[in-house]
Amino acid sequence: MNVEQAYAEVQSLTRARARNFAWGIMLLPKPKRRAIAAIYAFAREVDDIADGDAPADEKRVRLGELHRRIDEQPGDEAMWVALADARTRFPIPAQALHDLVDGGLMDLDRQRYNTFDELRGYCAHVAGAVGLACLHVFGFKDRAAIQHAVNRVMLWRRDPRPRRALVAAQATVASPVLLGLLALQALAPRPMPDFVSPLVRWLCSQDRLDAEPAGLAPIANPVGRPR
Repeated sequence: MNVEQAYAEVQSLTRARARNFAWGIMLLPKPKRRAIAAIYAFAREVDDIADGDAPADEKRVRLGELHRRIDEQPGDEAMWVALADARTRFPIPAQALHDLVDGGLMDLDRQRYNTFDELRGYCAHVAGAVGLACLHVFGFKDRAAIQHAVNRVMLWRRDPRPRRALVAAQATVASPVLLGLLALQALAPRPMPDFVSPLVRWLCSQDRLDAEPAGLAPIANPVGRPR
């Protein structure tokens, strides 16, 4: 399989499995658009194995095979051919790809996290790893962009896949308490308990999205700028 065929296949996969994402990258310059599709195809492979119906031991073997192949010649499969070419054009870090596979392995052993620090470690191996790989395709002017990308993996939502709850147990307990108090307040206004304000401040502090006020946009290259 040649490179053009490989890119055509990963872009077709992206359109079929992630339509919104495919629209989102459509305006990128062709080399960046194709590289992002190759990263998506790799991430899709990891996810399909980790979330599939195979026994856990078989999943570990298959994920271990992905680890091995990251550092080997691409062979003849479209995803590997496209990803290898993308890695020659952009400085996509191998560690980000390895981290993504490690995230799949983490899924086999653990589905819930008790603290935000534990959750952050998991997110850095899944959404964070994908973001980091993509960031090296988009380009950036300051390495602080890497930390910004990692900071944005703290998700205030539940993952739609039933096996994963991307919210720490701390928030699982605290958020319903706060929502219940707000509901009571709507039904029968009354003074809020003294602990509500500290609770709100604590919950807001845990998403860490504003850890660096300057933001990512000023230090990331405009995505349409050719390299």
